[in-house]
Amino acid sequence: MWKLLDLVRRNRTLAVVGIAGMTVGVVGWTGFNATMDVTNSLWFCTSCHEMSVPFEEYKKSIHYSNPAGVRAICSDCHVPKDWSHKLVRKIQATNELWHKLRGTIDTPEKYEAHRLELARHVWDGMKQTDSRECRNCHSYDAMDFEHQKPKAAEQMRKGLEEGQTCIDCHKGIAHKLPDMSTGYKAIHDELAAAGATLSPKAGDRLLTLATKGFWLSKPASESTSVDGRLLAASRVEVLGRDGDFLQIRVGGWQQEGAERMFYTLQGKRIFVAALGNDAVEKVVRSRTMTDPDTDQKWSEGALTVWTAKSGLVADEAKLEAYGSEMYNAACGLCHALPPTGHYLANQWIGVLNAMKRFVSLDDEQYRFLQKWVQLRARDTGGKH
Repeated sequence: MWKLLDLVRRNRTLAVVGIAGMTVGVVGWTGFNATMDVTNSLWFCTSCHEMSVPFEEYKKSIHYSNPAGVRAICSDCHVPKDWSHKLVRKIQATNELWHKLRGTIDTPEKYEAHRLELARHVWDGMKQTDSRECRNCHSYDAMDFEHQKPKAAEQMRKGLEEGQTCIDCHKGIAHKLPDMSTGYKAIHDELAAAGATLSPKAGDRLLTLATKGFWLSKPASESTSVDGRLLAASRVEVLGRDGDFLQIRVGGWQQEGAERMFYTLQGKRIFVAALGNDAVEKVVRSRTMTDPDTDQKWSEGALTVWTAKSGLVADEAKLEAYGSEMYNAACGLCHALPPTGHYLANQWIGVLNAMKRFVSLDDEQYRFLQKWVQLRARDTGGKH
């Protein structure tokens, strides 16, 4: 002991520095943890006026007020509990400070304009972590399915069996759901604008954005009675152009006894075009086959017609994004989004028809969505 005291006496500077370092370390670590706790508090999370909109929505949710008196605050849902992931989340939050300075969502109008983007960011994060923050309070192992409503218990068990995560079915649990249609509507507008400036020439292969009429001979105007209609997402080949009208070739499969419809593939009810009586007579058929499963006869044919230049697009990737966005918005809001390859092309017709009353798509959008999923079905190239 005397030797140690003598060493300290002869090395006072080193001792002072060591003690000071330990003191600063303890104070710094305590302050750091205190700061982390403060920034996780409900008061801190709602202190910015940007959060006034989501805070008011949250106060009306069961996470804020419920019979059990258990309240989940912002950090319970948006900040991990374990140290490493919490630190990463806090570092990521510095990006929010940048948007605070920029005023990205400093008005209710701006917040609403970014609502879908913000919601998707959170949903994607929860999907990646298997709804980690939800599971801080909710656990499958602790659930008493006997005390749940029968339908809820059935859905929870099914979700568990299929490996679904909480956010698949519980979007909008604490905040108002965004207008999911804004995403695909914006893409549609971009496609329409690009199509309006398109200058097609012979040899171009284009796609229809929506249902549009066609004529066997070049019409005087678009008000002339049509000889048939092309359905959305149908491929056409440009043969020539005369003003605002294009001569095109459209092809598909026809079923014996139902020749007024062109289908994309033999045996698959994927609509390409509806033909009038005169148009049926003009179809040039190339081959005929019999479906081994149904004994139905199918013929592949093509038709040369005229159509208006408007409503055609060349950007197939953008059209793919339009369908993908619509599928996600219409079918992924209330439950886990099923892979398009989960069903056969013809099965998708019944599946979508059963869900039609739950989605806010108009007839044109519904037809486009049906064709989009059919072209990605299990028997048309989709992955199960």
